[in-house]
Amino acid sequence: MAEYKNLSIKQWALEDRPREKLMVKGIQSLSDAELIAILIGSGTKETSAVSLARTILQESRNNLNELSKMSVEELCRFRGIGRAKAIAIVAALELGRRRKQMPVLEKKKITCSRDVFELFNPLLSDLPHEEFWILHLNRSNKVQARKKISQGGISGTLIDIRLVLKDALDNRSVSLILCHNHPSGNLQPSDADIKITRKIFDAAKMMDIQLLDHIIVGEDTYYSFADKNLIGTKPQ
Repeated sequence: MAEYKNLSIKQWALEDRPREKLMVKGIQSLSDAELIAILIGSGTKETSAVSLARTILQESRNNLNELSKMSVEELCRFRGIGRAKAIAIVAALELGRRRKQMPVLEKKKITCSRDVFELFNPLLSDLPHEEFWILHLNRSNKVQARKKISQGGISGTLIDIRLVLKDALDNRSVSLILCHNHPSGNLQPSDADIKITRKIFDAAKMMDIQLLDHIIVGEDTYYSFADKNLIGTKPQ
């Protein structure tokens, strides 16, 4: 980036500015200096935030472990680094250190309809209104995310299939499980339940995403479309 030596970051091409580069190309595309530049936000009149970050790294032998040993006072010795910027750097490096010490959380694996019921029962069984949720799974049927798509009244809720598919793509889902509750206690799927299941099944299939099940939660029990062989069937 020699051509940017005497320019502020605001004068750089959009795709070369650290924040914009992160959004367009992903965080892995950024150098250590660019990541630090995001933390400090701005440089000085004479030097950009990236150039300032490079200077700090050079003093740390271009090694983040060495940089993490610097105190707030030591960082403040660099022209353009005040206490707030120094604290941001120290805090970020401390988070990185703590992350290494944390165990990796094991994602819950879904093996049967009962697993889904046990996951949603605390959320849905006592509600006086209907809520419609989506469970996002990866290739190993482990839970990526769960999200409420809609909330309705006592007898129903509206579902926007576009939102379902958008969330599936955002979460890189390989498969989905639908779940909603029946406050009435009647677990039998309505015609609307069957039709929306089929529509989501067809729409997801076009994107190579599999709809595995649709669970209706009652007070202490549930109904599974997959267990009743209703997934993928045409509504009557």
